[in-house]
Amino acid sequence: MAELNVVIPYRSMPLKVVFTSMCALFPLWAVIAPAILGFLIGRALAFPGVLPTHLVVTGCVGLVTVMLSCMALSAVSEDNRIYISKDGMCFPPSFLPNLKFKRNRNWSELKAASLIKDEQAYGGTLLLSFDSGEHLNLSLKNIKDADVEQLLLGVELWGSKCDRSPDLIEYQKSMQNHARGIGQKSYTQMWEDELSRRFAPTTFVPLEPGHKLQGSRIEIVRQLAFGGLSAIYLAHQNKTDLVVLKEAVVHAKADPEAKKQAEQHLERESQILSKLSHPNIARVIDHFVEDERHYLILEYVSGQDLRQFVKQNSDQDVLTVVDWALEAATILKFLHGNEPPIIHRDLTPDNLVVRNDGALILIDFGAANQFVGSATGTVVGKQAYIAPEQLRGKTVPESDLYSLGGTIYYLLTGRDPMPLSISHPKTIRHDTPEVLDELVAKLSAFEPEDRIRTADDVITELTAIKSMLSTGDVVAAGEPG
Repeated sequence: MAELNVVIPYRSMPLKVVFTSMCALFPLWAVIAPAILGFLIGRALAFPGVLPTHLVVTGCVGLVTVMLSCMALSAVSEDNRIYISKDGMCFPPSFLPNLKFKRNRNWSELKAASLIKDEQAYGGTLLLSFDSGEHLNLSLKNIKDADVEQLLLGVELWGSKCDRSPDLIEYQKSMQNHARGIGQKSYTQMWEDELSRRFAPTTFVPLEPGHKLQGSRIEIVRQLAFGGLSAIYLAHQNKTDLVVLKEAVVHAKADPEAKKQAEQHLERESQILSKLSHPNIARVIDHFVEDERHYLILEYVSGQDLRQFVKQNSDQDVLTVVDWALEAATILKFLHGNEPPIIHRDLTPDNLVVRNDGALILIDFGAANQFVGSATGTVVGKQAYIAPEQLRGKTVPESDLYSLGGTIYYLLTGRDPMPLSISHPKTIRHDTPEVLDELVAKLSAFEPEDRIRTADDVITELTAIKSMLSTGDVVAAGEPG
């Protein structure tokens, strides 16, 4: 399972000043000082008695002290990262005096966390108190907002003995609401949009944090999203592993035969998906039914989905887009290569996550959505990425290729493609290579027989485009060849 394993840079001004100074003085302490030291020792050995012994010793001790001190300051100021995992926290060396020189702390040692506010809306100081009596002040202005959210999420998830102050809880909620308001997806909302846009409001009541399932094997940590007849939760499995739990129900008034077929479909699909093994696909760990609700336990992936990655990091260079498209096409090749082929039905930028190590991971098969859709007539998939034949209820492997074309269009332009139309990213992004523009157009052709027929063919074309980009032998759309 992919754990929440986060590296958070702590950019304090004193550390920046020290590191900059050590870099500026590097020639003095790393080159000149050793040279002088070598000269003194050499002279003392070659010409005994010429230089007073006490001067040689004092000079050598002084130079060695300067070199070691500068090396230590350089190392301490360079290592400014806070490491967070389910096992605990590891703080930078500069924090050691405040931690009694114990930089690794288990979550069980964290006694309290509180917020000291300042005038800035998202500023202030995070005060961490440990059961051995140490107190650590972290100025939040030295940490990026996204990293602050991950730090607070870690405290919330694993600091089971930690007493969080009301101000800190309110601050964390405020950050998440702020991210929603400005159109950015917070770290803990990575899964959130997919269901809220698909289902109409009902009387469905999601589970509350602390609710336990499977005889306490699964404990709900928080709701990530809910809407209509489905919900997504962050949950603990066996009190340690972090997982994503997808919940789906069929309305009690649904047609009995449709309900039965939908339930059979979900169980069959979950069994198929749980047997999949691919490094770029989030695993379906288990499926169970409890209180007439169906659940899928999914591998938790720490990272950011492509939609928000593009929003927050602006346009991506074409080569990066091609690399992502190759990874996505490779995933589709694997799925379509099963017997019978597994059709994803919902390949979009929202369901592809850039993991913390840079790998692209497919996080959701929409099995619960397919389940609900079968009983309610709801179409699975986001409108801009749905192939025409999928709307007609005749989904084929080429339907996923249509969605892939729309995803490439979004990655290049930062905009969703026009629904039910052939996409040409060059109309928005003029530096799009002509061959890549043509590939997207072929992928988004209206009829399946007019598209590229297999994911393997897409991989071949993308590989050729990547080779041309790497050698510079490529023509931007609209330019003469």
